[in-house]
Amino acid sequence: MSKLRIAIQKSGRLNEDSLKLLKDCGISIDNGKDQLKAQASNFPLEVFYLRNGDIPQYLRDGVVDIAIIGENVLIEKGSDIGIAEKLGFSKCRVSLAIPKNVDYTGMNYFSEKRIATSYPNTVQSYLSKKGIEIDLHVINGSVEIAPNIGLADGICDIVSSGSTLFKNNLKEVEVLLKSEAVLAVSPTITASNKALLNKLQFRIQSVLKGRNSRYVLMNAPNEKLEEIIEVLPGMRSPTVLPLAEEGWSSVHSVIDKNQFWEIIDELKLKGAQGILVCPIEKMVL
Repeated sequence: MSKLRIAIQKSGRLNEDSLKLLKDCGISIDNGKDQLKAQASNFPLEVFYLRNGDIPQYLRDGVVDIAIIGENVLIEKGSDIGIAEKLGFSKCRVSLAIPKNVDYTGMNYFSEKRIATSYPNTVQSYLSKKGIEIDLHVINGSVEIAPNIGLADGICDIVSSGSTLFKNNLKEVEVLLKSEAVLAVSPTITASNKALLNKLQFRIQSVLKGRNSRYVLMNAPNEKLEEIIEVLPGMRSPTVLPLAEEGWSSVHSVIDKNQFWEIIDELKLKGAQGILVCPIEKMVL
């Protein structure tokens, strides 16, 4: 029986978020402490715990079929590898940063400057397209210290909250790209494992849709029903049920969590009352 082989980061936040996603997809991983490989007990899946930077090559070589990996790593080391799904977590950006006390005059500031980075291909490609030549210093590890010890005039690195830059007296001046976790697919995946991937991806999409949506219930005066329903962007149309109190109905729908407050404010203005909001575990379309 074939098994789908998935690579995830060996440790860190991306590891935790990846395992949570698999768990929310109903997949139980038999995971012992410090294991480099583990089996799922209820799905034909084998999990490989690997260094993030090594995953693109494992995908390319067909050692693993799929991987949950930062999009920024694929852009740097695996631009030839396809993405099946963007996963919406581990969001960050790849940015250029310089010392706080330096006046930034625009992209030309970096011309002929020394830039320390773990993303040489990304930064070289970005600046070359703008006709800017730089002196690149490749560092594997913490690059934020490079300007402080005189090794570089600036850095290119991933930024999430910006707190690490702040602690090292640096400021973010240019965003090269935005990134999030993605489901990447090996170019050598077999037809049988592609079928398993389709099953897994269906579960992932249901989980992600649930995470990004909210179930809302409200009481609405019947004379305002049409106006209230126009506000709701539901899956197809909201459910409307009569209440015991004459002249009122209960309205049920699903809204995007990113539009939540704007929609709730408008519903209240239209006369909706007793609005309840519930998280959705999964949403199967």
